Amino acid sequence: MNTQTTVSRRPAPATRSFIRVLVALCLLCAAGLGRADNMTLPETLIGVTQGFLEFTVEDYMATNQTAGRYDIEVKQLDPRLRMPLCDKDLTASLESPAQPIGRVTVRVRCEGTSPWTVFVPAQVHLYRNVVTAVRPMKRDAIVSEGDVALRERDVSLLGQGFLDSLDQVIGQKVVRPTVIDQILTPVHLDQPQMVHKGDQVVISARSGSMSVRMPGEALSDGGFNEQIRVKNLNSKRVIKANIVAPGQVEVAM
Repeated sequence: MNTQTTVSRRPAPATRSFIRVLVALCLLCAAGLGRADNMTLPETLIGVTQGFLEFTVEDYMATNQTAGRYDIEVKQLDPRLRMPLCDKDLTASLESPAQPIGRVTVRVRCEGTSPWTVFVPAQVHLYRNVVTAVRPMKRDAIVSEGDVALRERDVSLLGQGFLDSLDQVIGQKVVRPTVIDQILTPVHLDQPQMVHKGDQVVISARSGSMSVRMPGEALSDGGFNEQIRVKNLNSKRVIKANIVAPGQVEVAM
């Protein structure tokens, strides 16, 4: 018995309470199956693991406000496995990793008169919308709206991370060539330099509706919203200013 469950919505509090009841019933029913021959069968352990992971993943997604859907695949156990029937309810806990996503191991334990522990492997697939390339991009290209789109992918398999908002990539510089349908990760992108050392820039000083503009010279490189040192060419003073656009920096009055 190796069931898979797919859920595509975040549970409301009432739903989560129902899940707790469902898990408890699953444990009781599974324990009843094992009493048929006075042993705890592999099917019982799989059922306990499935119910525990469903509740744990739902709780994880609600706590972290994670949008998406998941699918749980509990691995088959050796059908010859026979553990003594437990005289207490079986308990389950996440052995590894710290988060219930990807490859996981669940510790199923009997804490009764004759205690025992079984480790059950499973795979939790988490599907979310991530940024992917819709056409090839060369190194040093600047990402535009037509270059990327959000598509659903299994993020549990993405070891290098992922990006879930188009705003995180549009305007960024590509540092590694990409192909069609490639998932973009932070290592593919870098903040483009809007200002280079020695550039002539316009310094804007703002205070409410008042704005003063003056010429300046950049003393270091920088990208959007980065703070750099700038020389005011009128006063010859060196100040710190934030880059707001190519050739433009801003300071607070």
